[in-house]
Parts: sequence; structure tokens; C-alpha cells
Amino acid sequence: MSAEIQMTIEHLLASDGARTGFELGWDHARHGLTPPPEHLSAASAIRQGYESGRASFGGRTRLATPTVRLWLQLRQQAWLRGLAFEALSVTPNYLGQLQSSHCPVTRAALTVGSQLPPHGAPADRVVARICEDAGYAAGNLAVISLAADLAKADLAWDDAWSQADGLRASGAASADGLGFNAWRRLAVLMSFVTPLAHADAARLPLLVLPPNRLHLLNPIQGLQVLATQLLARSGWSTRLTRFLSLLPSDAMRHDFQQFFLALLPRVISAGAPTDALRRRWALEDAWRDAEVLKLWSHFALQLDAERAQALLERATADGLMGQRVQLHDEAQATDGWALETKGYVQPGLPMPPTVHRGRRTGQPTHRGDGSPRQLSLPMN
Repeated sequence: MSAEIQMTIEHLLASDGARTGFELGWDHARHGLTPPPEHLSAASAIRQGYESGRASFGGRTRLATPTVRLWLQLRQQAWLRGLAFEALSVTPNYLGQLQSSHCPVTRAALTVGSQLPPHGAPADRVVARICEDAGYAAGNLAVISLAADLAKADLAWDDAWSQADGLRASGAASADGLGFNAWRRLAVLMSFVTPLAHADAARLPLLVLPPNRLHLLNPIQGLQVLATQLLARSGWSTRLTRFLSLLPSDAMRHDFQQFFLALLPRVISAGAPTDALRRRWALEDAWRDAEVLKLWSHFALQLDAERAQALLERATADGLMGQRVQLHDEAQATDGWALETKGYVQPGLPMPPTVHRGRRTGQPTHRGDGSPRQLSLPMN
């Protein structure tokens, strides 16, 4: 590398924002891609990084796969908005694991492939930050439809739930492009990445199963996913027996069986779909039944967050989840989320509250349970 290029790099790295822009341009050059036209002015940090990268790499570029292009586009979006982007974990490979054929909120089919459309072109899907008070970081990202992302905007999970309640009360078909069921699925999806009081999390129906790699910050919801996944494939009766053996008392075993026997016929009534997507929807839709939720809450409220987490860990170690999972300690679960600055890079922004709004009352609900681990689902 020439001395002139080195001096340019050192000058640009003096500013964090310029450094990020420079790195973006550098990685465009690394993969043989030209940055968007609006970033090609001589004063642009991206342009400076791109030109420096071209001088350094020459023709020795790496393959620009669709996930690499998506990775660069997301980093650019974050940079332009001043949002944190946790580059160590959010890699092209990671983004490839987030892809889905259908939106978990609207259930609409999404465009095949992992690349965002060209600048200015319409998109039917986005890689969204599910918690708006966090940055682009592992565990906080999911692929959802553009309609769901626009409706979510900067709402909290309980705001989304209230939207559904408002639709039911008014009899209207939709609000901001989403119907009643979609608003409730959105609320539950957002609740996964929101620390809640155990009692609040225990009263939520599992109307949407968590997408790949999303972190579940509330242990009882992780246990709820596990309980539902017992029915995801054949051999559920054996898995049920193994799970019951982990429960500490006959009373709890009885209560879980009551819940499970209410959930089972609702899943069976879907007709035992053969494809994975419709099996997933059948499991989710079974939670629309009020009796299922009532019996689950009765069981779940006999636990606290620590005991729910311990039970989840034992069941996961026993292979009852039916898919590969990862358990994180509390710091790891939100590593790189920039919660202290509401997801932004700049210091000095208003600090986020240490409490979260309650679902119906809007009053603060302290987490306060000290749960030692959090769950994510790395692979379907």
C-alpha cells in the first residue's frame, strides 16, 4: 500500500462515522462492487474507501454473493441512519440463515433470494430490527414483509397488541395494512426480544414461532416454544413422557398434561399438513384458542423465570426441542445491541429506560428475575 493511501486511511479513521463509511467503500472494492452513485462524490468516505480498496486489491476481488450484497446494503442503511451494526456476528453467512419463504407476521410469500432489490426499486421483504431500541445485531434481526415492517415502525410490542385490540373493538378489517391476527403475531414476535416480567410473558399466546436466530429474552417463552415443538413431528407421546419426567411434582405434571391435551386436538384439526410451513402455522394457530392459553398460563405461573430457565436447559439437553438451539448468558444475548443508546452509534443520545411498558396498562414492568441464560434457535 502506498504512503498516500496510508495517510488517507489514517485521516479518515479519525472519525468513527468516516471510518465506517471508509470500511464500507473498502469492502465494496474487496468484492468488486461499485458503491451507489450517491456515495461517489470526492468528499464521500465511502468513495475514499472504495478508491483505496481498488488500489490495494486490484483485480484480486472476492465473489459478491447475494448475501454479501445484502450485508453491504444493510451496513449502508445503518450507517446513514447512525445505527449500530455489530459486524463481528452479522456476517453474510449469518444473514443467509435468516432467509424465509414467508413473512412470519403476514404469512405472505416473499421473493426468493437473499439480495435486497436495487436502490429505488420496490421490495416485498426487509431484514428488520425486531426491537427498535436496538441496533443491527445478532438475535435482533428477522426477515419480514415490507408491509409488516412499515406497520411496526417504532412501536413497542404492547403497542402492536393494542392495535389488535383496537381492531377487534372497532370491527375494522385492518389498520396500517395489517389485520387482527397479523397485529397479534407481530406483538408476540416483538415480545421475544423485549425483557418482560415473568407473569406478563407467561400470559402471552405463542401465535408465532420465533424465526431462525432470533433471541428469546424471556425464559418462559423459550419453554413455551419447547412445549409446542413437542408436537412438531411424529413420536410426540414419547417426548411428552420424557418432558413430564423433568417436572418437579405430580401437580405440575397434571397441569401440563391438561394444557397439552387442549393443544393437541387444535393441532390435529389442521389436518396433519405434510409440509413444514403449514405444520408451523398449525402449531401457531392452535394458540388462538382461549382454553389453551388459560391452561398454559396456569401451568407457567407456577414457575418463576429461574425455574423456567432451569427446566428449559434440562429439556434442551435431553434433545426435546427437536432442533439445534443455543443458550446464551444475559450479556451475550444482547451483545452489540447498543441498548444504552437505543440502538444508535452516537454517544449522548437519550438513554433507554431500564423498564418496559406493560402490555395493557402502559405501566413499567421490571424484569428483575436475574435469569441466567437466553435462548436462540439457530436452525429450523
